[in-house]
Amino acid sequence: MAIQTTNPFTNKTVKSFKEMTETAVEGKVANAQEAFTRWKETSYQHRADLLHKVATLMRVKKSELAQTITLEMGKILSQAEGEIDLSADIFDYYANHGEEFLADKVLDPEYGTALIRNSPIGVLLGVMPWNFPFYQVARFVAPNIMVGNTVLLKHASIVPQCAAALEELFAEAEAPEGLYTNLFISGKHASTLVSDKRIKGVSLTGSEEAGASIAIEAGKYLKKVVLELGGNDVFIILEDADIDKTVEWAVVGRMNNNGQCCVASKRFIAVESIADTFIQKFKDALSKMKVGDPMDPETELGPLSSEEAAVELADQVKRSVDQGAKVLLGGKRPDREGAFMEPTILTDLKPGIAAYHEELFGPVASFYVVKDEEAAIILANDSDFGLGASVFTQDIKRGKRIADQIDAGMVFINHPTWTQADLPFGGTKRSGFGRELSELGIHEFVNKKLIRVSELNDPF
Repeated sequence: MAIQTTNPFTNKTVKSFKEMTETAVEGKVANAQEAFTRWKETSYQHRADLLHKVATLMRVKKSELAQTITLEMGKILSQAEGEIDLSADIFDYYANHGEEFLADKVLDPEYGTALIRNSPIGVLLGVMPWNFPFYQVARFVAPNIMVGNTVLLKHASIVPQCAAALEELFAEAEAPEGLYTNLFISGKHASTLVSDKRIKGVSLTGSEEAGASIAIEAGKYLKKVVLELGGNDVFIILEDADIDKTVEWAVVGRMNNNGQCCVASKRFIAVESIADTFIQKFKDALSKMKVGDPMDPETELGPLSSEEAAVELADQVKRSVDQGAKVLLGGKRPDREGAFMEPTILTDLKPGIAAYHEELFGPVASFYVVKDEEAAIILANDSDFGLGASVFTQDIKRGKRIADQIDAGMVFINHPTWTQADLPFGGTKRSGFGRELSELGIHEFVNKKLIRVSELNDPF
């Protein structure tokens, strides 16, 4: 794929970038390794000061950075500004709490004394997606720089200006050369980099295919890897839910980021007694969304990230309909310029239909009606994915009981699956493994070194 900015609102290419040569990449890796030898010796306070500087710069440049996000991948401008705020919060969070999270853990062995010390492991490679071009990077980079690691970042090819802007933020914050490095390279080239002995770990957020490719390489060379892949999150509506508020959250859960979120609510499962009321209100709300220019503050639904993404989503819908699904709302590409897809609701979905099994990455909701709570749980778990889930009920005890039975890395009660700095993020099954954010996220790429002190006469 070419490394270029193509505005999805117009499908016109704005700017192109050249892929780095092998020689240039070698120099970047060498710089990252050299930077690690010095950065690992710095104090936690020194690292925290840098992260705070990056966060401050993000907030100062929020308008500019948000417009770059919207230009490159079509996110509604207000949501792009929210992404910058969230990213800055993540940098501040690890600056504020990193030293506490990484403090020595004192053990109590039978003989002598012992502790576990969290040590950095070296140069890390991050492979990040286009849908949250600052947030996805922040949640990988901030904790690992606080640990004392250095980072090479291969960003998605359709957000090169966001990628460059991130590197510029670190330079403006006076980060040492090699601490954070942007690589304009292909996905294939990124996979080959995993074999480099100087790279000690890899984190990828993206598709199952990309995750499998990186995991194969990481396994081959015995490298630690964290994968955050696709999701097909359920949104369960029980008979005692507050329907009006639930519908409001359903719209946000499905249509945030123009429907292009790994933890977006994608499968809406309602029990029979409330299903008709919910789906009518949900359909009405989606049908009234203003579709248009993501830079326009009145717009509620913008384009998909690219024409390729829109074509793929439309094909998934068509295949599903050909296989027996019914379209309750939308279902087509609108007759207009840009990478748009109509707000869509699919029903009558059964095993064997594409939309039953596949992740629909865009403004398309799948709707199911089940007899009761037990059936909702069974359907929720009938998926290869296990990222997030939502349960809407006024009985919190009941909601927690259901959460215990859902195969997902995250379950939210009375809220769509979402993210914040102090909550762990990650999934199970084909949605990947490992955790980011919160205290858990800072412990993925560390050497938990045991330091044991014994008396000379202690038994063997």
